[in-house]
Amino acid sequence: MTRVVPARPMNRVLPARLMNRTLPCVVGAVLIALPFVYHAPYPLHLMIVVLIWSFAYTSWSVMGRFGLVSLGHGGFMGVGAYGTALLWNYFHLTPWLGVPASMAVAVVLALIVGYPCSRFRITGHYFALVTLALSAIVLQVATASRDITGGSLGYTPERVQGVAGVLAFQFSDKMTWYFVALGVWAVGLLIRWRVDHSMMAYALEAIAEDEDAAGAAGVNVTAEKLKVTALSAAMTAFAGAMYCQYQMFISPDTVSGISVSLQMVFAAVVGGIYVLPGPTVGAIITILLAEGLRIFFGTGALGWDNLVYGTLLVVFIIFLPQGLVGAAWNKLTGGRQAA
Repeated sequence: MTRVVPARPMNRVLPARLMNRTLPCVVGAVLIALPFVYHAPYPLHLMIVVLIWSFAYTSWSVMGRFGLVSLGHGGFMGVGAYGTALLWNYFHLTPWLGVPASMAVAVVLALIVGYPCSRFRITGHYFALVTLALSAIVLQVATASRDITGGSLGYTPERVQGVAGVLAFQFSDKMTWYFVALGVWAVGLLIRWRVDHSMMAYALEAIAEDEDAAGAAGVNVTAEKLKVTALSAAMTAFAGAMYCQYQMFISPDTVSGISVSLQMVFAAVVGGIYVLPGPTVGAIITILLAEGLRIFFGTGALGWDNLVYGTLLVVFIIFLPQGLVGAAWNKLTGGRQAA
């Protein structure tokens, strides 16, 4: 007897095809044209910051979506930012080489923390606490080494002009920075998409469900965890370096520490950790929230953004665990997985 497969309702298929094929092209075209329409300095600045932080949040979600909840990514971002700036100021090593070097240091730190955690089956909230310690250590080192890093007063890379500015990866034109940030953001989405559609994703999903069963099925649990951790750490360090080169000023609180790590978790969860554009939507929310508090309340609202992040994080985990984009996707497609 021939088995009859029921047809998928057209009201579910069409939105899925639209989201997977047409919408990315439309969004890409809009983002390319946007700076030519809204080229005022402040809106352009906000768009650049959103794109850089979107890449950072996407970097966290690369491993976070598999149940590896890290609170140490603020440390990786700090390593990328400070490493690039220090190598330029003290050794005149161009960021074109300093950024990869800082990413390599972040990967080494990730492996130092990740290997014993994976080897001794440190998972869940214990893994989060271990990574939290890493983030706190990087923050304290950056703050305490005031003679080298400037401490809590912050640190500024040495500025150069002209052709040397390209060598130093310093651009005075915000339009140039916008397209650099847009390219970085697009590459981040591509990496996340490739991970989600790789054999590593299947292995990590099996590990998240049951490590013993995954190991019995032939999955090298330690190797798979270390690979995604190293990739996520390298991407986050790169985000820190980009933020440093754009702002030309960094401080321990802005690129490292627990608050930065929590901000990454909040943005990914609110936007939707399991869908590709989720961290980007989370970045838009966090950046606009922080800017709104700063504009309306000034210095009287210092630290309020972290309070709001924490409150909203609890609310979303309880009532909307799939995030805004994830919930919208499920409503449109009936729970069909994004391609």
